[in-house]
Amino acid sequence: MRRVTAARGDAPRTVGILVYDDVEMLDFAGPYEVLSTARGEAGQPLLSVLVAGSGDEVRTRGVLRILVDARLDACPPRDALVVPGGPGADDPTPVQEQLILPFLRRVAPLTPTVASVCTGAFLLGRAGLLDGHRVTTHRDAVPALRAEFPSLEVAHEKVIDEGPIVTAAGVSSGIDLALHLLERWFGPEVRAAAACGLDGPWT
Repeated sequence: MRRVTAARGDAPRTVGILVYDDVEMLDFAGPYEVLSTARGEAGQPLLSVLVAGSGDEVRTRGVLRILVDARLDACPPRDALVVPGGPGADDPTPVQEQLILPFLRRVAPLTPTVASVCTGAFLLGRAGLLDGHRVTTHRDAVPALRAEFPSLEVAHEKVIDEGPIVTAAGVSSGIDLALHLLERWFGPEVRAAAACGLDGPWT
């Protein structure tokens, strides 16, 4: 994927974020906050963020309800897709087999960047998208990911960028992932501005 800067005035890139019942709230909300509020020099939005869900409404871990923008069977192609983790991703479920994995297999060839947060890596692995890549996940889930996918090289790192596949470690690492993508797409100045707005340790 080519690198651009915010000053070029390119049309906003499109990003999808996948949600499903028992998704980890911060896995979803962290990337959504960073990517949906990213601005260029003139204050223009740099990204159009769409929430794609396994139903019209999903419930996060903790039972917060999310109204989705598009169901998986009607989600248009995106320039990037972020797959959060959570209890709904940790172990195989009927929803994964019937909806989520077919969706990932369908859209991945059309999506330049597919990324996971935390145990979202399990969904990418079950869809066959991690083969041949170095990956990461929540530190407590590393043994389980290695056991389910013994051919993968699973590392304890915050973000691992393998080009078309990007994986991030646990929960709040979704913020690191989103900042990493902003820098990759638009340059360090945009990343720095977004990190400053978070008023946290990411600066």
